[in-house]
Amino acid sequence: MMHKGWLMGLATAALLAGCSTAPAPDYRGDQATAVSSPVVGPRWNLLLVGTHERLSLPERAHFVIARDGSVSGSDGCNQLRGQVRLGERQRIEFQDLATTRRGCAQAADAERVREMLETAYRFLIDHDRLVFFGPDQRVLGGFRRAS
Repeated sequence: MMHKGWLMGLATAALLAGCSTAPAPDYRGDQATAVSSPVVGPRWNLLLVGTHERLSLPERAHFVIARDGSVSGSDGCNQLRGQVRLGERQRIEFQDLATTRRGCAQAADAERVREMLETAYRFLIDHDRLVFFGPDQRVLGGFRRAS
């Protein structure tokens, strides 16, 4: 009898373990782990905000993700730096973005570039194009790989 109770307890524990919450997303990009993805390495130049709007900025907005997960670039007015975390199914998260504070007439458009990066949830690469999607699957904007 005691043996049967132990087996029932083990079976119940295994069943409950199978019903536990899903594991946290498999993010990579902390300082201890090198990130690996087609988005890492090349310079990505801003092409569009949303699906069709081209911005006219003092300098080309762009970013580069390094293998250590750091990101650097420009929002079109100011230099930016931060971190990026990549996960399964093209999940992306820009974190701790900081910029220089140089003034420019197109500061509102530069802010839109930063917001696009900060809101990016997933990405898709098609040839030399990179598209960011928000959590609602809306297209946030696109970049082109620099040659």
